[in-house]
Amino acid sequence: QVSGGEDEIQQLQKALLDYLDENTETDASLVFSRKFYVAQWFRDTTMETEKAIKSQKDEDSSEGTHHAKDVETTGQIMHRAESRKKFLRSIIKTAPSQFSIFKMNSDTVDYEDACLIVRYLASMRPFAQSFDIYLTQ
Repeated sequence: QVSGGEDEIQQLQKALLDYLDENTETDASLVFSRKFYVAQWFRDTTMETEKAIKSQKDEDSSEGTHHAKDVETTGQIMHRAESRKKFLRSIIKTAPSQFSIFKMNSDTVDYEDACLIVRYLASMRPFAQSFDIYLTQ
């Protein structure tokens, strides 16, 4: 269960990274998995920001009347992306053994919870969201 106030995705990422960090002693491949997830999430955040900027430029060139509302949403996307990037940078700078500083109720995340978090985060990716469109076509 995710508490309010902080970005839900970021809390799930923290929980998953914490789980991976706790189990690196039993499975060395989890070190790679942890690094892969951090890199992938950073890339996704960058892509989300670029899409927001591109859509803002496209809307500015096509319609000039209602872009004040869109600027606000783009600003919110940019702010959220920067906070996620800041979080991921702090994870990158932190050695895996020191990750315990960021722990979020580590005793509540077990293997099944970690699998569920991975499935949820994967469902938020663009390919997973557009899979129904591919099937329909």
